[in-house]
Amino acid sequence: MFRPRLQGDVQIVGYETNGHEATLVVSNGDEIETRPLEAGTDLSYSLGERHCAGSVDGDVHHACDRPAAPHCDQHASTWVCARCTGTCLKAEMDCHETHVVYLAAFAPDTFKVGVTKEWRLETRLCEQGADRGVRLHTVSDGRIAREIEAEIAHELVDRVRTPAKVDSLAEALDERAWAVLLTEYDVTERFTFDYGLDLESRPVRETVLTGTVLGVKGRLVVLEAGGTNYAVDLRDLVGYDLEVGGTARRLQSSLGSFS
Repeated sequence: MFRPRLQGDVQIVGYETNGHEATLVVSNGDEIETRPLEAGTDLSYSLGERHCAGSVDGDVHHACDRPAAPHCDQHASTWVCARCTGTCLKAEMDCHETHVVYLAAFAPDTFKVGVTKEWRLETRLCEQGADRGVRLHTVSDGRIAREIEAEIAHELVDRVRTPAKVDSLAEALDERAWAVLLTEYDVTERFTFDYGLDLESRPVRETVLTGTVLGVKGRLVVLEAGGTNYAVDLRDLVGYDLEVGGTARRLQSSLGSFS
């Protein structure tokens, strides 16, 4: 049973994921705790008020009561590198280490291009919940990698939205389409991922913390409750206060739960 110590208000202030496993970061105002969301874990929490999650500095949480969520203007951070196309948006370019350009496949047939530091390649693919991945180019810095990515992005997407990832949870990858695409590129390394989810139908997307954890794919946690599977985006949980006891809110059910 997932039971953070409820000494005063407990707020979800962050999450960590490596694709196969996920951890919630919670704060009781004084201490930070990490709680793994392992398959088989039973959760029984309802979500209370949502407000700014503040900031986390090591083991210290700096709380914020502003209503903007998951972060207010003072605690929001923007990663300008995510918008870079080879022309640095920072005052000074600082991505002077080896980067790779990769392709990632998401069931059934969504293929994206991306960039990451070389040492993070497999982790980055897994974080996104990719079903397959390949390394295309290894270059000396992030600027060159972003220039290559921008060219490939004329043909492929460079991001995959959460609804599409939820739709893919019960789908199989179109291996033929993926293989055909790769004939157009010089592939130097391949990755295959299995997240241990064996779903017969697409989960219902919800923002809840009640049910049994079936597994994790990227930042999506799949919960089973009342005969229905729910896909929960960890990012959507950040900022909520936790209350003991399952949600009393009426949740949408899948048709299968009535059979």
